[in-house]
Amino acid sequence: MARALARLNAWMDARPLLDYTMVRTIVLVLAGLGVVMVTSSSMTWSALNDSSVWAQPLKQVIVVAMGLFVFWVALQIPPERVQKIALILMVISILLLIAVLLPGIGTGREEVGSQSWIYIGGFQLQPSEVARVAICVWGASILANKDPRRMFDMTNGFMPFAAVAVVCVVLIAAQGDLGMAVSFCIVVAFILVFAGISWKFIGIVAGFGVLLFAGVMAAGGFRSQRFHVYFDALFGRFEDTRGVAFQSYQGFLSLADGSLFGVGLGQSRAKWFYLPEAKNDFIFAVIGEELGLWGGALVIILFTMLLFFGLRTARLAANQYQALLAASITTGIVSQAFINIGYVIGLLPVTGIQLPMISAGGTSAVITLGAMGLVASVARHEPGAVSSMQNYGRPLFDRLFFLREPSSAEPRPRSGARPAKKAQPNKRYGTPVTARRNPAPQEERRTERQPQRQGRGARERGRVQPREAFRNASRGDARVGGQRPAARTRYDEPRANREPRNHRNTDDTRRAG
Repeated sequence: MARALARLNAWMDARPLLDYTMVRTIVLVLAGLGVVMVTSSSMTWSALNDSSVWAQPLKQVIVVAMGLFVFWVALQIPPERVQKIALILMVISILLLIAVLLPGIGTGREEVGSQSWIYIGGFQLQPSEVARVAICVWGASILANKDPRRMFDMTNGFMPFAAVAVVCVVLIAAQGDLGMAVSFCIVVAFILVFAGISWKFIGIVAGFGVLLFAGVMAAGGFRSQRFHVYFDALFGRFEDTRGVAFQSYQGFLSLADGSLFGVGLGQSRAKWFYLPEAKNDFIFAVIGEELGLWGGALVIILFTMLLFFGLRTARLAANQYQALLAASITTGIVSQAFINIGYVIGLLPVTGIQLPMISAGGTSAVITLGAMGLVASVARHEPGAVSSMQNYGRPLFDRLFFLREPSSAEPRPRSGARPAKKAQPNKRYGTPVTARRNPAPQEERRTERQPQRQGRGARERGRVQPREAFRNASRGDARVGGQRPAARTRYDEPRANREPRNHRNTDDTRRAG
């Protein structure tokens, strides 16, 4: 098993554009599946409210098209430019969270019990969705390359981040949207974990959260009733199927009707006014009914793959800012998806959180697709991906949609890391054996030729016979230092240096002579 995983990892590492391709493909598949399922699940309510079965599907197509345009824009922007506007984005999101609480601006309190939306041009804007993406971008910017051991130092970034996060959670809880407040807290917890905070600290904070939920459950109201329904569904019994447990019970019936292969696309019976919010919160129940077990499993596998490749993108990112950005956005969106699936199948209490990129919504799909565009941009700017595009060209998708070639980012050192040593120039230890000697000047050549004009007797006296050299070496003669001298050949003779047949050209003869 370990050997197979190692081979798989090596296979993925050999393909530098794999993360970028997979993140982009999964996002497009989920967006397309969302359009199909919203079209199927919203026809009845569209015919009732808008006198046309295509009203809600057409609206969803427009929203998804806007989201894909924002996805394309995010791919065009380098992550470093997003980092420069992180603070501005965080300030705007806080102002929107305050604006939605003002009377006459925020809506939804009478319809769903939480004042969480602002109507803009016929579309619903949920400021908490903007805040959840903004906290990822700004948190990655302020916590990158910070030392988690100095967490309580005001200049280290962790305390300002925690203060802003608490303010956002309080504002979201004041809207009455406790489910979104929980989702926001999960995103903040993941950012802190990826930034280096210990799990022990996160566990202590989570313990206080559990106590808070226990207090909410004991306080009564519809939230307390949701917890009671959750425990009933967990043990397979529903006491009030026509009251507080109606929605959960109808979701269970839809999943049961779908069985293994489903009843067929568009053939759901639950959407005929049986299942409330069939196009939004409980769209996964419609997927399970129409497409069966394999359809629900396909959605779970797609989000699991998105989590895997998103975290892999964070691991291979060029610097810590990009790593925190990709990891926090990915875990935030995937955790939202698993919370939605969890309460539809009865593993979690109903919170009202939508299934990202699939549920019908106003600007939620635009914000989510734009956030995934940032993750895809980080994957596109991986060092391996940048090198691959520079050497082999851009992939077909980038050429079709006019995406420029990415540029490499200079990686920044992590906190506590030693500064890199300056590159030292290569030192030469002696002259390389392959280097050719420069031709000697004319005066030096004349000087070198002087000894060659001596008589034959002088040359004979200066020569060492091979037999005598061998005898001196065996005796350890002091003249040779007790070592055997190198064997002499006919090329070592002065006469041989003047013979043209021993050299390639006349210049070599002059250098040797």
